[in-house]
Amino acid sequence: MEMWFSEFHTPDVKHSIRVDRQLYSKQSAYQRIDIFETPEFGRVLTLDGNVMLTERDEFIYDEMITHVPMSVHRNAKDILVIGAGDGGVVRELTRYDRVERIDLVEMDPQVIEACRAYLPSNACRMDDRRVHIYYENALKFIRKCEDEYDLIIVDSSDPFGPSEGLFTREFYGSCYNALREDGIMVNQQGSPFYAEDATAMQRSHQRIATTFPISKVYQAHIPTFAAGYWLFGFASKKYHPINDLDSNQWNALNMRTRYYTTRLHVGAFYLPAFLEEMLREVEEK
Repeated sequence: MEMWFSEFHTPDVKHSIRVDRQLYSKQSAYQRIDIFETPEFGRVLTLDGNVMLTERDEFIYDEMITHVPMSVHRNAKDILVIGAGDGGVVRELTRYDRVERIDLVEMDPQVIEACRAYLPSNACRMDDRRVHIYYENALKFIRKCEDEYDLIIVDSSDPFGPSEGLFTREFYGSCYNALREDGIMVNQQGSPFYAEDATAMQRSHQRIATTFPISKVYQAHIPTFAAGYWLFGFASKKYHPINDLDSNQWNALNMRTRYYTTRLHVGAFYLPAFLEEMLREVEEK
């Protein structure tokens, strides 16, 4: 008998992946955590029935949320990562010798425990000496920070349920205060394709745009995420994501990537017409 995992992207659309076996299943204090072995996507992590990552395409998300800001802010040394308990963002950040501190704030210790055991390719750098893990509510953690970080990466789940507080105006204001005078914040902005996701994206972008002087959106194509089309927010006190990109400097690092390039970096900020219009709608309010 075949076993399939299905995730509803809307009440009328679902994405299904055939499963060989279930490797892990646990109800934590916050959410249901499952890890499946699949023939097409390798190991798949889901939280409350939603795909967080697959071994096959996680590199797209992790490279784009990490290397875009790191290639713009060439002096980023102290970094706060919110969420990202799987370890993929931490893995990418530890590739930079200039990084001195990575504070990882993950609400659910059982996510990290599960990923250490079953997704070692993601969690492989969690024990790096520069990484400090805090099992706390990120909203409470960041309220205590001021002028402390060069970069904040918000790798949260969607703006419903446990992560809802990470999409509020208060949270973005706290991130602004926690950043140094030239700091950058990046966050996942979801998909603009389905109506509910698009509304959540617009709401988040409007709140960021009223908090930071520079607020842009960029895109990536991730097969297992809703509509295969995903957005990230780039918010900055000083740096423009294209004008302040030094391609030669980043390329001189000779960092091997599978998705990100400095050419793609520039192109990712050129958005389709329907999305430009959606962003203008909320920026002009």
